[in-house]
Amino acid sequence: MNPFFQLCLDNTATAHVSGKREILVSNAAGQTLFIRGVIAPGFEANAADIVAAIEMADPTKDLNLHFNTPGGSVFEGKEIAAAIRNFPGKTIANIVSLCASAGTSIAIACSEVVMQKGAFFMIHNAQGAAFGDKSVLRDTANVMEKIELTIVDDYATKTGKPTEEIIAMMEDETWMTADEALAGGFIDRIADHAGVSNAWNLSAYAKAPPALAKSIAAAAQDSAPVLPPAENIPPPEAVAPEPTGPRMTQANANRLALAIAA
Repeated sequence: MNPFFQLCLDNTATAHVSGKREILVSNAAGQTLFIRGVIAPGFEANAADIVAAIEMADPTKDLNLHFNTPGGSVFEGKEIAAAIRNFPGKTIANIVSLCASAGTSIAIACSEVVMQKGAFFMIHNAQGAAFGDKSVLRDTANVMEKIELTIVDDYATKTGKPTEEIIAMMEDETWMTADEALAGGFIDRIADHAGVSNAWNLSAYAKAPPALAKSIAAAAQDSAPVLPPAENIPPPEAVAPEPTGPRMTQANANRLALAIAA
């Protein structure tokens, strides 16, 4: 199965439930926006809700973004990242447990990235799925490569690393501790807090650290949300912009299906 679909299916319990929780909290301590769960339409970390929350935030105060996400749709992530970059005030990414895949692209859009000891930061290649003949599959690969290079550019801009090194790290599905992410330039500083845990099923990823996989059961004991029947939850989709030209006509005839995760 395509890893993006697998990620969504494995973590269906994080799908958005109306009234489950506020994602923007303002109090005497400041204002915090929570990016938690799979980043995809229909899930708790969806672009529509998060962008709306950013627009509601007070631009005269720092906006703290709390990250605990296994990743998701690259397009949802790019929409959220653009809203963060357009926010007039200072934005601070706080990686408290896991920031993987599309979540990392959102985090590095912030003015400052802070990561707790014990947390993980993961980058990898864009992933997708297509159905059709050889022309369709080639066109899909070309689209994915273009999308992936925009992600490479974001990482290279943040870290100052050459694109070749970033590409190699993504090819290798690189999981970084706080110390490694700091040394690599992906984050700006480390918070001296510990005790993080992982609540997400990471079976869609080939190299997830065993420590994260072991912590799922413990995290599940701490939270047992009431969920709607799984059959009533529509599968999230993220469709790439359609190329034009005769090959796309052929692709449409073959019912091209494309989903991208990063």
